[in-house]
Amino acid sequence: MLERLGFPRVGTHRRFVSAIVADTIGSGLFLPVTILYFLKVTDLTLVQIGAALSLSALATLPAAFVVGSLVDRLGGRRMMLIGNVVQGVGMLAYLWAEAFWSVALFTVLLNLGRQAFWGSFGNVVTAITRPGERETWFGFLQALRNLGYAVGGILAGIALQIDTEAAFKVVVIANTASFVLAYVLLLDVPDHRVARADETPIEGWGVVLRDRAYLRFVLAQLALVIGIMVLNFALPVYAAKTLGLPGWLVGAIFTLNTVMIGLGQGLTVRWMTGRVRARMMALNQGLFVASYAVFVLAGWLPVWLAVAAMLLGAAIYTGGELVGGPVFSATAAEAAPDHLRGRYLGLVQLMWAIGGTIAPVAFTFLLGHGTNTIWWALGLVALGGAAYSLTLPRVLPTAGEKVAAG
Repeated sequence: MLERLGFPRVGTHRRFVSAIVADTIGSGLFLPVTILYFLKVTDLTLVQIGAALSLSALATLPAAFVVGSLVDRLGGRRMMLIGNVVQGVGMLAYLWAEAFWSVALFTVLLNLGRQAFWGSFGNVVTAITRPGERETWFGFLQALRNLGYAVGGILAGIALQIDTEAAFKVVVIANTASFVLAYVLLLDVPDHRVARADETPIEGWGVVLRDRAYLRFVLAQLALVIGIMVLNFALPVYAAKTLGLPGWLVGAIFTLNTVMIGLGQGLTVRWMTGRVRARMMALNQGLFVASYAVFVLAGWLPVWLAVAAMLLGAAIYTGGELVGGPVFSATAAEAAPDHLRGRYLGLVQLMWAIGGTIAPVAFTFLLGHGTNTIWWALGLVALGGAAYSLTLPRVLPTAGEKVAAG
């Protein structure tokens, strides 16, 4: 069945894949109720909770550099294990979070664990796969992550329906259990550390930060990150508040996105096979621009036509995700030297952390300054990203290679 959808044979990597599924179901269970949980179990206001979460995100931004160094020294699998432990401890501590500083401190712990886990993810995927099948594997795992988040989100809906403090605490315990399960599953995953001929120290961050070609790629990646953030931070507010469309539409958009990625990611990679990576990066941004145009159109239509337009725009937007995600991930991994891949991918992880920090503030500001202001701004970013991506093969040969589906 998986092969028909363009996904790889799991084979000996079954436990690694299962660990990713366990982690994402648990995270998908808690993420939708994060703010609601603290509103339920603490006396903090919405503004105080938001400030605590933002402060913790800012405090952990530099951790990407530390994680990258540790991945190169200790190996990706070991850092994923450490990440699971730290996430589990941080999540369990939420049961005792009552004041502003305890929420911020425990969230810092959780964010550090998340950075260690996902900052190692690309290294492990690269180690267990061969050149020529990286887009397929990154796409497959991205699809599983989406489906895992969706399953977790459905289960979170049960807690929201019950709406008691006990129900929310069960969600925390269940998420903690998912980290424990992922840890156990990862114990049998091979280490795959890069062997070195001697014990001389490997190069540090200076080598990475002087790699101008890779820095240019990371800047192109930031355009992808900004686009990806639209689904969580811009679309719900735009659909429900700005346009005043039915509340169920937000859930329908997320469901459409999840189903399309879950069923279409492998087929998209198969379609991209033989096409130049940089052109697919540009196509990713082009599809984002097209979706933004449809969202603008929705604001000029009657309610039910606007609903249809928003769903169409969401489908086009998801097409951009399907095209961009695997190509950027595979290029990022293969353009990095083996012995420094942890640091190189740590730089990519930093872009995701920066995007996650600035997107809520920037998007809400733009949404508050006119119906279409945000789409004009995002459209310019995407068009610039598309043009910029096409220049990458001149300096980064990996971006000029063709997509392969081994």
